[in-house]
Amino acid sequence: MSTPDTRSLLVSLQLSDSAFPSGFYTMSHGLEGYSQARLVRQGGVEGLLRGLLLHSVGPGDATALARAHEAAAVGDWRRVRLVDQLLHASKLNAEMRRASVRSGHQLTDIAREAIGGPALEEWARSVKAKETPGCQPVATAVAYAAAGVGTVQAVASDMSAFAVSFLGAALRLRLSDHRHVQVVLHALGPVIAAAAADAVARDLEDMGGSVPLADVMSAQHERAEARLFAS
Repeated sequence: MSTPDTRSLLVSLQLSDSAFPSGFYTMSHGLEGYSQARLVRQGGVEGLLRGLLLHSVGPGDATALARAHEAAAVGDWRRVRLVDQLLHASKLNAEMRRASVRSGHQLTDIAREAIGGPALEEWARSVKAKETPGCQPVATAVAYAAAGVGTVQAVASDMSAFAVSFLGAALRLRLSDHRHVQVVLHALGPVIAAAAADAVARDLEDMGGSVPLADVMSAQHERAEARLFAS
């Protein structure tokens, strides 16, 4: 028989699995824009991902996840919606906002069916009523809270899922191979751990990344004539 800690670990593995149909497979997280502009090659994927984890995902999405998780765990839905609205407003590019909302809605629907519970029902009601956008990190926070996964584990798991998704896009864009992806993922483990710890400690008022070039690449990607990824 599994213990509560084991069950929460299994849920975090399920939600962060690349096979979980949250929509991450449709995103390159800006990598396709860099590739189209010929600003990244195989040797530069690790550095780009490191920068995004430290200066975009950690201060932005991961911080929102941490604060929303804490609020959802105690049933403070006003606070959960506030975090979601602030995160949505902090995303400068339309395609990034759309991708996050689309993925968040997909994750909410699947988590309601797979995990269930009153927390996910209340969150789904708020999203359906358009009281809040429903961004992916906040939807993930609610799902983790509903399953009893702790804040630190939730943040680290979602940042790992981002890294795996980014590297999966690198594979499809032929910027890496399967062996190199595993080397990079292992090398960035300490970066994910550090960025996750910073996100858990960061106040909501300090949420928000600073990645000007990534924003420019996303803006260009929105208008690209041909695109493999939604972001």
